[in-house]
Amino acid sequence: MLSEERQSRIVSVVNEQKSVTIQELMEILNASESTIRRDLAELGERGLLERVYGGAIAKNVVFTRRDESFNTRQELNREAKLKIACYAASLIENEDFVYLDAGTTTELMIPFIKANAVFVTNGFSHARRLSEAGFLTYILGGEVKFPTEAVVGEEAILTLSKYHFTKGFWGTNGISVTNGFSTPDIKEALVKQTSLNRTRTRYIVSDSSKFSQISCITFADFTDATIITADLDEKHASYRKYTTVKEVN
Repeated sequence: MLSEERQSRIVSVVNEQKSVTIQELMEILNASESTIRRDLAELGERGLLERVYGGAIAKNVVFTRRDESFNTRQELNREAKLKIACYAASLIENEDFVYLDAGTTTELMIPFIKANAVFVTNGFSHARRLSEAGFLTYILGGEVKFPTEAVVGEEAILTLSKYHFTKGFWGTNGISVTNGFSTPDIKEALVKQTSLNRTRTRYIVSDSSKFSQISCITFADFTDATIITADLDEKHASYRKYTTVKEVN
């Protein structure tokens, strides 16, 4: 295959999938690692894609490296978050043992919860609101991370190892078909990953701003959970084809 044809194919794959690894490109194009790396370097210099560690992402994909503060995120896309929260809360049934991840959308779920369920959370504001609403609530122990108001660290991981949840709801900083669900902080990613792995039915609650974004640490694959979202725009309409994406009105 000529280099021009190969590079054109690389750009098409990256734009279609939004992100791709070097290994995936090697398999798709039957090319060596050195060839793919050289092509990616050239295409990156020409501005046709964005180089990232281990692969490339499309130019319209945002790569996030830090968390915005909880207060800042509370008002972002609030109407969509309320739709998502209302629907997600309706999925909780009597006798469920629920994990509720720290985050602005998961917090908005709390006023809509009607079922008689038991909750575990790593969000200290979530724990207070759940308790005030009369739910039996447990909070993980560990280090408090201020920007997201989340409890993280080894003690939180150790506590999670004791639990088996029937349902769980998580926030995310990024959603990508090839790179899954991601977040900037390794400690928070490990808490998300551990809790998700100990849950039978899993939901990611996210407005459309997180689609086609990639953050530093992947905590789950794209197919590991059902995504509850709302108001997908034309830019992200392609995600509707996936059975794991539930768009609510």
